[in-house]
Amino acid sequence: MKLLLDTCCFLWLIDQTKHLSEAAKTALEDSSNELVLSQVSSWEIQLKYQTGKLDLSFPPKELISRGLNCHGIDYSPIDDEAIWHLAKLPAHHRDPFDRLLIASALCGGMRLVTPDPLIHKYPVTVLW
Repeated sequence: MKLLLDTCCFLWLIDQTKHLSEAAKTALEDSSNELVLSQVSSWEIQLKYQTGKLDLSFPPKELISRGLNCHGIDYSPIDDEAIWHLAKLPAHHRDPFDRLLIASALCGGMRLVTPDPLIHKYPVTVLW
């Protein structure tokens, strides 16, 4: 199964697995699953780090690189198809990063690993 990680789930996987649900932990540890981090999350991490809203043990570039390598996570660039798919999404969620993650999961046939209850309102398969 292809799993797209919400930004918070990626950060928790790296450093604070206690925040992950048991179902998420099990799925993320299952080597038969393909884990994916979107470039959207890199952008979000960088912006929040720059504005002081996110405290990290390493600068974003290094942290993301280490996390990808350590956990065997694939990196997915932002896809135009997902950007155009945003027009089809209802306005349940105002966060542009989450909306693009939802569109990316839908267009890429992935499950989105997230604790965000607002995302459940969309026709995306969520794992939590």
